[in-house]
Amino acid sequence: MNTEKDFSPLTPNIVRALNDKLYEKRKVAALEIEKLVREFVAQNNSTQIRHVIQILASEFALSQHPHSRKGGLIGLAACSIALGKDSGLYLKELIEPVLTCFNDSDSRLRYYACEALYNIVKVARGAVLPHFNVLFDGLSKLAADPDPNVKSGSELLDRLLKDIVTESNKFDLVAFVPLLRERIYSNNQYARQFIISWILVLESVPDINLLDYLPEILDGLFQILGDSSKEIRRTCEVVLGEFLKEIKKTPSSVKFAEMANILVIHSNDLIQLTAMTWMREFIQLAGRVVLPYSSGILTAVLPCLSYDDRKKSTKEAASACNHSLMKLVTPEDDEDEEETGSGDSQPREDSPPKTEGDTNVCVPITLSCVLPFLPVFSLLDSADRSQVTLDLDGIVQVLDRHLHDASTGMMTRIAVLKWLYHLYIKTPRKMFRHTDSLFPMLLKTLSDESDEVILKDLEVLAEIASSPAGQTDSSGSCDNSDSKLELQVPDGAKAGPQTVVGDSSPSTPSMNSYFYKFMINLLKRFCLERKLLENRGAFIIRQLCLLLHAENIFHSMADILLKEEDLKFASTMVQTLNTILLTSAELFQLRNQLKDLRTQESCALFCCLYRSWCHNPVATVSLCFLTQNYRHAYDLIQKFGDLEVTVDFLMEVDKLVQLIESPIFTYLRLQLLDVENNPYLIKALYGLLMLLPQSQAFQLLSHRLRCVPNPELMRTVDESKYIESKPVGTKRPAYTHMDYNDLLQHFDRVQSKHLEVRHQRSGRADHPDRKLML
Repeated sequence: MNTEKDFSPLTPNIVRALNDKLYEKRKVAALEIEKLVREFVAQNNSTQIRHVIQILASEFALSQHPHSRKGGLIGLAACSIALGKDSGLYLKELIEPVLTCFNDSDSRLRYYACEALYNIVKVARGAVLPHFNVLFDGLSKLAADPDPNVKSGSELLDRLLKDIVTESNKFDLVAFVPLLRERIYSNNQYARQFIISWILVLESVPDINLLDYLPEILDGLFQILGDSSKEIRRTCEVVLGEFLKEIKKTPSSVKFAEMANILVIHSNDLIQLTAMTWMREFIQLAGRVVLPYSSGILTAVLPCLSYDDRKKSTKEAASACNHSLMKLVTPEDDEDEEETGSGDSQPREDSPPKTEGDTNVCVPITLSCVLPFLPVFSLLDSADRSQVTLDLDGIVQVLDRHLHDASTGMMTRIAVLKWLYHLYIKTPRKMFRHTDSLFPMLLKTLSDESDEVILKDLEVLAEIASSPAGQTDSSGSCDNSDSKLELQVPDGAKAGPQTVVGDSSPSTPSMNSYFYKFMINLLKRFCLERKLLENRGAFIIRQLCLLLHAENIFHSMADILLKEEDLKFASTMVQTLNTILLTSAELFQLRNQLKDLRTQESCALFCCLYRSWCHNPVATVSLCFLTQNYRHAYDLIQKFGDLEVTVDFLMEVDKLVQLIESPIFTYLRLQLLDVENNPYLIKALYGLLMLLPQSQAFQLLSHRLRCVPNPELMRTVDESKYIESKPVGTKRPAYTHMDYNDLLQHFDRVQSKHLEVRHQRSGRADHPDRKLML
């Protein structure tokens, strides 16, 4: 430095001492400067004061010489002390050169700068608040300083500044928040600790309402919550806890919607529990305000439902979120759109923008794509709550995506299906717009490994099939996008004999147009996935009989199977349905309906079942036994001699014998006591006995028939006398008489088709491996 330069009013001795390498000499110079400035203050000579500060700043504090910079810093501090309460008039000139030295490469100089600023701030106190942002910016850099002395000095200055802010009611929070939002994303642990400590202080000041600006810093707080330092995480948890307490106290002023989108983007294991906890509180406090953001919330919540016990708390919080959110969906969400001529839902002008490639849902990925589009929400009063629009399209897309994802956990899949069921109950009209796209995946889910998933899936499908909102005209189709799901109807079947109720969809009051399509696609799935039929077929059909009317299930399936081209599948399916009909507790009422055939409806159902049951001769006989058509059963068994008796056929007869010994056919066994009125029952059972080889089933049935009393009465009586002599109580109404000759002819036609198909497969009419001669 040029010592001969004019630095007046600083004396040459002061200038020389300020440039000295010894701290003690620089300190003496500072005392002289203090004395000089006090004189100027007494004289009210602000010009000279500014001149001294300018010299100390430009010629010393910003000098290239390190000792000069140190002298300038201590000189500026001396000026501040001398100015006292008047230092506020010169703070900008005092602070700026000191803050510049915070970036000096010399750690000792950074320490002196910190010391100088401490003295300046201590004197000025509240007057420094207009300069708070630049002070905070400088301190945030020193908080991460590698030198321990500098860090120690910055901590002293930090505490002083916090005391000033806490004591003052003039803190400019609006000007500070942008800087806080910027610095909160620092990855340095010390800087994070500094930031979080300041947020904690500001939150504790009664006159500072930081909650209004929480949406701007919440994402950064959750970033800090994921820090590797346990101490930082703990401090951040305290801060978030304080915010949450305040939110609960004053929910009416909270911008729930803005923060809801921020919460859903945080899935890190360390912060997920807190995010779920906040989300749970938001949903409970804000209610329907969060409905427009349901798709994003579900994106974050649903995967957590499949966590194991290691993340039990997160799973429970997510479950509570899911349950609370589901309760917000009400029937009014099905009525808040005006009906349009086309029936298509039009996008609203005030709806959030949708990202490219995602036309149905706006699920935030990063904070940068969320914040610009967020509308400002607060708690709505009762008059405005109905105006909140449910993002149904977005929700359905999220649910559908989780169903398609093979990695989705079982509990998540169950929750997805519960959501779909809930939406079909609460918003059926809107949901049926999505049924065509959901239907194939719901059918595929029937192959799930979990019984509980299948049960929930069947509940959804049953609701689709029975909801009045699903009724469409005859031209409607629930799966026109996938022609492979349609069963092909052979031409011959269309021209064949008609069932009593016709061969089209059974028009039942409790079912809609989707019901018959569901039955067609379910049978098609059984046809394509034989393991599904073998392992879960009975389970699925039994549950459907509980969820829907069993008569509708069997009537429609029989009607469809009558037209099935794959005769082997038709036979297998009939065998499955027959076993369910005869053995399942769920079918008790339907069995009783068929047992006596006392109504025209029961006779019509029997005829419908019979025509399809003809795909399996033994099942047809068992149906006749169930309905007490014993003479017809005997006539059918007489025709068995013309059929191809295979090992599989004999096994089915064996199973029928076992069923005759079961509680289902108790009434049949008791009727063996009335030989005179049930001759064809006995003859039919003897017919089965003659079909069987000398097996265990043969012995079982033979022993049963030996118990029939007075076998000499086993003769065929004249039919007219038989009917007249039969007790009045056992007579069936006249209108229930059926054309049994027509039924027998139908049986012959079906069996001829089966025989023709088997011959085509075997290559010749009498294949020795496929026929077992009696």
